[in-house]
Amino acid sequence: MEEKNRNIPQHVAIILDGNGRWAKKRGMPRNYGHVQGAKNVEVICRAAHDMGIRYLTVYAFSTENWKRPQDEVDALMKLLNQYMKNCQKTAKKNNMKVRVIGDKSGLSGPIQRDIAALEEATKEYDGLHFTIALNYGGRDELTRAVKKIARAVKAGEIDPEDITEELISKSLDTAGLPDPDLMIRTSSELRISNYLLWQLAYAEFYFTEVPWPDFDEKELQRAVEAYQRRERRFGMV
Repeated sequence: MEEKNRNIPQHVAIILDGNGRWAKKRGMPRNYGHVQGAKNVEVICRAAHDMGIRYLTVYAFSTENWKRPQDEVDALMKLLNQYMKNCQKTAKKNNMKVRVIGDKSGLSGPIQRDIAALEEATKEYDGLHFTIALNYGGRDELTRAVKKIARAVKAGEIDPEDITEELISKSLDTAGLPDPDLMIRTSSELRISNYLLWQLAYAEFYFTEVPWPDFDEKELQRAVEAYQRRERRFGMV
């Protein structure tokens, strides 16, 4: 057990899937599932910290989610707005440093202000580094990073030959964060859905049928144990 405890993934990324289906199965509206899913985030943040995980990144709202029915999108935005406000208390209680990645310009003014307040209020906390992917898409992130680098080249600030993997990583929303060691997706789907396309290059993947609202500390432990059983050897066949 001591050996396993030393092999805890430093950074875990999660796709929070299955909220709507979980609610429908119980005869409730999809938004009820999103509300319960939001409540579960604090549970898993606390569990991750207790296990020794240093970084946790969750996929809360993708760039593709705007295509959902308008009433569901409106309800999600209202929920996210409230979550950003409540998260300050949660972060203070759990010593969490919170960061939001994604195209924030596509969000409403109130949500942008709440994000800025949340990040400012938690910037000195040194417990779990909690990152929320909001209005986020891996391709969109890479496109924005390429444009940023192109503008620097055009301005003569960098030479095209100086573009490296390190420079690209520093130009992404996740600059400063280590790449995920483990990616978890709940609720049966076996794809990464445009999530952290650059950063997941060497991550281990764990898929479970358990929907996000039911994904508790025991389920997180199962995912970590599956990660620990894998032999990670880079550059070898």
